[in-house]
Amino acid sequence: MTSITVNALIVAAYFALTLWIGRRFSGPQGSLDDYMLAGRNMPWWAAAFSIVATETSTLTFIGLPGIAYGGNMTFLQVALGYVVGRFFVAMVLVQTYFNGRFSTAYQVLALRFGSSAQTTASLVFIVNRVMADGVRLFATALVLIELLPLGIPVVARLPVSIGLIIGVTLYYTVRGGLRAVIWNDFVQQIIYVGGAALAGWILLHRLPGGWTNVTAGLVEAGKLQWLDVNFDFSVEFFAVPYTFLGGIIGGAVLTAATHGTDQMFVQRLLATGSPKRAKQAVIASGFLVFAQVLLFLSIGSLLYAFYQTAPPAVPFASNDSVFPRFIAEELPLGLGGLVIAAVFAAAMSTLSSSLNSLASASTIDLWRRSSRAHLPDEIHDNATEQGMQDELTMSHRFTVAWAFGLALVAFVAQAWGSVLEAGLTITSITFGAVLGIFLVGRVGWRLGGYQASIAMLVGIGVLLFVHIQGTIAWTWYTLLGALVTITCAGLLSLLNGRPHITVDSA
Repeated sequence: MTSITVNALIVAAYFALTLWIGRRFSGPQGSLDDYMLAGRNMPWWAAAFSIVATETSTLTFIGLPGIAYGGNMTFLQVALGYVVGRFFVAMVLVQTYFNGRFSTAYQVLALRFGSSAQTTASLVFIVNRVMADGVRLFATALVLIELLPLGIPVVARLPVSIGLIIGVTLYYTVRGGLRAVIWNDFVQQIIYVGGAALAGWILLHRLPGGWTNVTAGLVEAGKLQWLDVNFDFSVEFFAVPYTFLGGIIGGAVLTAATHGTDQMFVQRLLATGSPKRAKQAVIASGFLVFAQVLLFLSIGSLLYAFYQTAPPAVPFASNDSVFPRFIAEELPLGLGGLVIAAVFAAAMSTLSSSLNSLASASTIDLWRRSSRAHLPDEIHDNATEQGMQDELTMSHRFTVAWAFGLALVAFVAQAWGSVLEAGLTITSITFGAVLGIFLVGRVGWRLGGYQASIAMLVGIGVLLFVHIQGTIAWTWYTLLGALVTITCAGLLSLLNGRPHITVDSA
C-alpha cells in the first residue's frame, strides 16, 4: 500500500469522525437560538477552544511556517497584540452584547443608530467572510489535491477537492448547528495542534544534533529574531508589517475588530449565555493562540534548518509550499496522513463557523429586516411557532447558499499571493471601519443610521485606496480604518444640528 493511499484512508477516517461528531452532538433545533447560538448554554472553555479553532485555518497551518521559513519570528509581535486586543474586547465590548437579547453583533448598531447601520455592518461582515474564507478553502483544497486518485483529470482536481471539503463541512453545520460546530471545533483543535506538534517533533529529530546544535545556525541566519524595535517613523517604517509597534498595535486593533465585532466570534461569546463566561472565553483564547503561533513559527525555523542541510530536489513554488512538501515527502508512512488530517481540521473548523455565522447574519440582519421590517426585534424574537420555523428554514437555506459562495471564491483565489497575508489583509481592510463605528456608538455622538453607514463606507474606501497604493503594511490597516471612520462620524455629528441621539428607523 502506497503512502498516498494510506494518507488518503486516514483523511477519509477523519472525515467520517467529523460527520459522526456532527450527528452525535447535534442538539434540538426548534429556534434560531438553538441553531445559531447552541441554546446559549455552552461552557466558556469550549467556546475558548472554538474561538481559537475558528481563527486558525489552513492559512495558519501552512502560512505561519512559510513566514518563518522565508523570514524570521517577528510575526510573534502580532500574536502579542492578539492577547492585548482580547483584554480590550473583554473589558470594553463584551458587556454590550449582554445588555439585551441579541443574536448578532450588528443588532447593537440597530439599537444605537438604526437599522441601516446594522444592515451596512452586516454586509461588510458577509463580504469579508466570503472573501477571506474562500481563500482558506482554496488553500485547503491544494492539500487534498495531492491525495486524489491519479485517474481524476487535472482540470477536475481542484473542483473535486473544493466540493468534498465544503460538502462534509456543510453537512454537519446544517445538521447540528452551532452546538455541533463548537464541539467539532474542540476536537479539531486537538487534532491540528497535535498534528503540528508531531510534525515538529519528527522534524527536530531529523536534524543532526537536535535543537541545541541547530540554534547557533538559526541565530546566525537571523531566523530566531522575534523583536523589531525600530522607531524611526519614516515612510519605510509603516511599510514593514512586523515591527514591535506595528505588530502590537496592528494585532491588538485587528483582534478588537474581529473578536469584538465579527459575528463569527461574537456568536461564540453569545453562546456562553453570560458576560462573565464570555470574558473568560475570549481572554483564554488569547493565550492559547499565542502558544499556537509560537509552535508554527518554530516549525518554520526548523524547516529552514532542515532544507539547508537537505535541499529539496525541486525548488519550492513559494514559502507556503514548504511545510506541505515536508509532510508529503518526509514524514513516515501513516504519520503524514495524521498531519494532513490536522490540516483539514484547521480548515473545517473555520469553514463551519463561517457558514453558521454567515447564515445568522443573513437571516437576522438582512432577511428578517426585509420580510418584517415593521416589527421591532423583541417581537421578532417572540414570533409565532410558524414564524420561528420559517426563520430556521431560511437559515438552513442561507447556510447552503454561502457554501456555494465560498466555493466560488476559492476558484478565483489562486492569484492572491501568500495565503495567510491575503486572508489577514482582507479582514484588516474591512473590519477597522466596523470597529470604528462600534466605538462611536459608545461615546453618544449625534448620528443617524445612514450617517453611520457613510462613515463605515468612507473608512473602507480609504483603506482600499491605501492598499492599492501599497505604501503601508497590512498591520496598520485596521487602526487606520477605525480612525478614518471615527473622524468621519465626528464630522457628520458636528454637521448634525439635532441636540439628541437620532435613530434611523429605516
